[in-house]
Amino acid sequence: MLWAAVSVAALAFLIALEITARRYGLRGPITNQVQELIFGPKSGALLYAGMALMMLVLTWRQRFIALGAALAIDVVFFLVRWTADSRLTFGNGALWVLLSYGVIAVTRRTGRERVLLLKGVGLGLLLVTGRKTGDAWLLITSKTRPMVLDQYVATADRALGDPSWLMGRVVRASGPIGSHLLDAVYIQLAVAAVLVALYQLRHVATERRFPRHHLVRTFLVIGLLGPAIYMLFPVVGPIYAYGAGIGAGGGEHWALANVWPNTLPPFAAPHPVIFDAVTPRNCMPSLHTAWATAIFIHSRKGPRSLRYAGTFWLIATLCATLGFGYHYGADLIAGVVFAFTIEAGLRAHDRGWERSGIRLVAHGATVFAALLVAYRYLPMEMAEHPWVYGPLLLLAMASVVHGYLRTTKLWDLKTAPVQQVEQQPVLV
Repeated sequence: MLWAAVSVAALAFLIALEITARRYGLRGPITNQVQELIFGPKSGALLYAGMALMMLVLTWRQRFIALGAALAIDVVFFLVRWTADSRLTFGNGALWVLLSYGVIAVTRRTGRERVLLLKGVGLGLLLVTGRKTGDAWLLITSKTRPMVLDQYVATADRALGDPSWLMGRVVRASGPIGSHLLDAVYIQLAVAAVLVALYQLRHVATERRFPRHHLVRTFLVIGLLGPAIYMLFPVVGPIYAYGAGIGAGGGEHWALANVWPNTLPPFAAPHPVIFDAVTPRNCMPSLHTAWATAIFIHSRKGPRSLRYAGTFWLIATLCATLGFGYHYGADLIAGVVFAFTIEAGLRAHDRGWERSGIRLVAHGATVFAALLVAYRYLPMEMAEHPWVYGPLLLLAMASVVHGYLRTTKLWDLKTAPVQQVEQQPVLV
């Protein structure tokens, strides 16, 4: 019943988003997804990642058949595009296989096997469709929120030492190698999440069930709730507001100044400013930071190589978001708090919302709300007293992280199986 309710709610949300996008003369997520059955996909790697999630419920023989079918379909599409001198992309085969297994689940499976296969197909499609939903939502934010609050966040960011300006100069000094590496990490964040999820869900095919909690749930909830904050706190980011959209594709005529990352903007009382109707208002909080934090959290219980990979992806994502001018430092702190609060809420839900879980979620939500209020109404005080407010921001974030670690450690100790001590014969 829960999965059915979630599916109906997701479908209703997609339809509503499609209608809203159409009103603004844009293609919605459903249209964009259907087009990728024939036309070149935006991200073939994401489509194959979604198919990989679905294949977790299949046997090894079925996995090889599914992968072979996807590759064969992609070869046909590739040859047609090559003959037509079109853009050479891949991923159509993965989407066809995903949808085909959905049909197989409805027509050829029954009982628990049908439900399990539908869950696998649903996870894969949610990952793929989530990208399209995010793209449509970002366009809607640019149409419905003409005023942006970048001056407030840039002023508050002085309490943190203006990390975006600092990292922007570092990334430029690293040359093309550093830039390409960070860009790959930033773009393929969903693929990294799938790798962690594949490890967590590796026993689904044998146990014939999904674990109670895994990364995909956290990833999807962050993507569902996070964009709502964009509407409350619209911010475009330093590369657009203070860099004239250099290398980012927009904002040239609307920028407050062309100073990022070499020169700090002038220190003055902030106020809302009007911006273009194209650039997404997608900074507060930084969802890339939230997703990378979720990957880091879920990689902690994996093998050493997975833990190292999760740590690298988090650090590289933080450097990319700041170094490319997509976010301010204040956005990153809000993103970390947001991720730990969402993770705490999901785990508290699984435990029946006992008192410790409610307290943990309430603490995270309170800190997150306090951060937004401080960025909006106390930026001048924060900028004038950086040695007070800078540590306070970091301590507020650290309090949420510490509370999560302490509480979940107690939860894990309570649920850990008790080892029975085997009695040995005593030599008399």
